[in-house]
Amino acid sequence: MNNESSFVCQGVEVPESVLLRPEQGNKYGSVPGLDDEELADPDELEREVMIEEWGPVLALPVKGSGSWIRPVVDELCGIDWGAFGTVDFERATPEFDKARYKAEKLREQLKDVAIRMALVKERLPGKAKYMVLKYLKMGVIGVEHIANFDMLCLARLYLRARRLRDEIWRLEQACEARLMRRLERFLS
Repeated sequence: MNNESSFVCQGVEVPESVLLRPEQGNKYGSVPGLDDEELADPDELEREVMIEEWGPVLALPVKGSGSWIRPVVDELCGIDWGAFGTVDFERATPEFDKARYKAEKLREQLKDVAIRMALVKERLPGKAKYMVLKYLKMGVIGVEHIANFDMLCLARLYLRARRLRDEIWRLEQACEARLMRRLERFLS
């Protein structure tokens, strides 16, 4: 009985138990001279590869959120909201305000219109464009009186920007009035 699944104990050849299995090695390999505990964790290696591959995309600037609350992110990419994830905090936060949200979206549109106006304004030489916009604002001329295509585009963008600005102002005034009414009810 001389096979690999037996060993000699005090001169007697004893077969290995069927319940014993050979120990499996590390499926990620090992480094001679280092324990497996000293090697990098497979999750850590995967995270490093992801950061290397997606680093340029993650480095792109993004528009910040309107919230001042920032979760704590630990080294394992776990998110801890701390006290901000509690029920008490949710009760203390103000409810969603549709008017403020709409005003914020209109502000974004206004920025886009301002950028487009700057682009169209570059195509028009001289100070005549400012005179046309002044007469348009005063109501002396209308959009239908403008013959130049670039000036017509600038006039339409200018009127749109004014409408957006007025709408934002109206929404902010409504929000302030609503807030003042709540405050008066709270204080009385």
